[in-house]
Amino acid sequence: MLRVEGLHSGYGRIEALHGIDLDVAAGEIVALIGANGAGKTTLLGTLCGSPRATKGRVLLDGADITRLPTHRIARMGLAHCPEGRHIFPRMSVLENLQMGAAFGDPRHFAGDLERVLALFPRLGERLHQRGGTLSGGEQQMLAIGRALMSRPRLLLLDEPSLGLAPLVVRQIFELVARINRDEKMTVFLVEQNAFHALKLAHRAHVMVNGRITLSGSGADLLSNREIRAHYLEGGAA
Repeated sequence: MLRVEGLHSGYGRIEALHGIDLDVAAGEIVALIGANGAGKTTLLGTLCGSPRATKGRVLLDGADITRLPTHRIARMGLAHCPEGRHIFPRMSVLENLQMGAAFGDPRHFAGDLERVLALFPRLGERLHQRGGTLSGGEQQMLAIGRALMSRPRLLLLDEPSLGLAPLVVRQIFELVARINRDEKMTVFLVEQNAFHALKLAHRAHVMVNGRITLSGSGADLLSNREIRAHYLEGGAA
């Protein structure tokens, strides 16, 4: 579904990605782990058109989306749930979900809303509550639900566990697994919590300083001694 070929990107004269190659097949959960500053968030942003790639290509179902504007990429079925959630705090839960459906067909709104609220019943209980008054976990549910309202074929998740209590983190990852299993949603997950990410993912990559340094199945990387030392046992990558 997604293929990244020799991708370079950055900010001004600072290059953050140095020739990234990876792919995500339909129905997979693929994880990308790495330390702060490795370039993970930059990669997700580049897939969505901001920042722009300076070299290389991004293909979605064989179509080159590298130079397309972000709104056209969204209409092609790619949804981005950003780091830090970035919900609209003064808007209600319902209004946030309506914003997520902005690029969709209005005829599907009622059905899509019902589907999202079935996945996240807590949002249904707070439908007319302002987003900024929700707990951190509820805001993360809202951010994911907002992304799902656009009917994506590929969901990009950036640090969904950020700032959440361990119990809530487990709940969020269980929800991601459920979306993948029941909705057949393809997921590309960027995450610092290597244990949960690798346990969830079918395949995974490790990014260091803007380069992919190791790839394999989630289970293989979870048992890899070097990965365990750097990311699972308190070491620094």
